[in-house]
Order: sequence, then structure tokens, then C-alpha cells
Amino acid sequence: MKLIGRDEIPEPDTVGDWLRRMGDPKSGQLGLEGLDRVRDKINERVLKKDGIKEYTLDADATEIIGEKAEVLFTYNGNKGYMPMLVFLYENSVCLLDQFREGNVAPAFGQKEFYLQCKERMPRGKRIGSYRGDSASYQAGLFNQFEEDGVRYGITADQDKGVKSAIVLIPRGDWKEPVKGCVYELGETVHCMNETKKAFRLVVKGEIRRQGELFEKEGPYFYHVVATNWLGEEKNAEEVLKWHNQRGQAENFNKELKIGLGMERMPCGQTYANAVFFRIGVIAYNLFIGFKRLSCPEF
Repeated sequence: MKLIGRDEIPEPDTVGDWLRRMGDPKSGQLGLEGLDRVRDKINERVLKKDGIKEYTLDADATEIIGEKAEVLFTYNGNKGYMPMLVFLYENSVCLLDQFREGNVAPAFGQKEFYLQCKERMPRGKRIGSYRGDSASYQAGLFNQFEEDGVRYGITADQDKGVKSAIVLIPRGDWKEPVKGCVYELGETVHCMNETKKAFRLVVKGEIRRQGELFEKEGPYFYHVVATNWLGEEKNAEEVLKWHNQRGQAENFNKELKIGLGMERMPCGQTYANAVFFRIGVIAYNLFIGFKRLSCPEF
């Protein structure tokens, strides 16, 4: 309170009025845009001092349940919101946030979101790699990565084309990473109608327990990662291990939502909650910056 020169904490109604005023679409959401610049400035200071030249982007949409009159249903069947977040794996910073209605699909605007992240890289730094779930399995995004020289690992939609590609992998090409392992690894080359270059499909095939109950689905279930990592750069097992590290983004989400109280929104209006959420992201990044720049390593 001394730092900001105040003697009293505002009443909840006062805070709510301020949030609605800052995010009001009729005023052009000037408050939300201002907070966008504040977040970017803080991030720029952290990134300039971290000594890292290339970053890994971990993109993820996260569900926030909110029992509000105007709230829409998410794909999980809950009333709430579905903000989109991108974290830098190397330093835990939330580079970009976009507060969304619950019914907005996580796949919406993925390429545009990546391009906004690219614009926010300080001079001399770049996005070197990108990880995402099946919401990022989009031809336009893949083409952009190829153009920018970005390595990616993205969970593939197991559509008809991908399933056919898996079936065509010769039985002799499946390998056990460790003898006696319960899964096998295979890979093939695939492309989508609008991709300009083919890409690898790294496939993890795991034997179904009680497989007799799933005769129609077959004896295996699969996890498939689409990637442009070359074989000499990462073999199939290394690609899967690298891709699985995107699970750290879930921990970043938890720290933001639980550690900073972003798992519940205060207002009935989405635009007001967008302001509240962005303040939470700024507080999270300040905390990350404080730890990285001020606290000694042990």
C-alpha cells in the first residue's frame, strides 16, 4: 500500500466498477489495451536479462468455471471461460494472454496468436520451437513454422488420413524403446491438403489392457505427434520426450490460476473479467521476474 501511495483498499463494488469501465467495449477497451502494453514491457525487461537466445513456446487453453448469468458453456460442458495462454518454457513467463468466452474453440486463431508472440520477441531473440495439443494441428500454422524456421511438436488429430498412415507403417518398423516395454514406437511421413511440406508422424502404440473388450478399435491405442524435427536431430523417442515436456504448461496454469486467484472471476461481464485476468497475468510475470532477476540461484 505504501508503494502505490494508498491508505485504504478499495471496496469490492468500487473494484468491479473500475474493471467494467476499463474493459468496456464502448470505450474501445482502452484499459485492456493499456494493460497489454504493461505486460509486454515487463516481459521485455525479463527477457532481455535472462541470457536466452531461443525460446520454446508452449500454447494452451485453460478452462475457468464461472457461474455467471452471461457465461457460455465450454466444450467440457461447464459454464465458464476458455482463455488462451502462451508460456515460454525456458523462463516460465506468460508471453501472451487472450481472455475468451467458454464456447470459443481452443483451435480458433492459433496462427494469429503465434504471430503476435513472434512480434513480442526482443531484438536478438527468437522463437525456436513450439509445442501444442491437437488444437494447434492446423496446416496454416505448420506452413508458418516452416517459413520461420521453427521446430514444432504438436499432437495430431487422429483423422482418417492419420489413421491410414499408422496402419501402413510396416510391422517390422515398430521398435520397443526398452526391451519388455508396454508400448512401441513407429513413424511415417504425412501431409495435409494445405501443408506446403510433408512432416513426420511419431506414433506411440500402446497395447490395450483387456483388449478383447475393444475388438473394433484394435489391440493398440495410439498417441501421435506431428513434427518437423529431422531424424538426425531427434529420434522418435526423443521427440516424444521433448513433446511431453509441454505438460509443464499445466503447472504454469496452476500457478497462475490457483496461486494468484485466477480460478474464479469477480464480474458478470466477460470484458470486465478480461481486465481482471490480465492483471493476474501481470502479477504472475512480476513474480517470475522477481524470482529470476532478484533471487540467487542455489
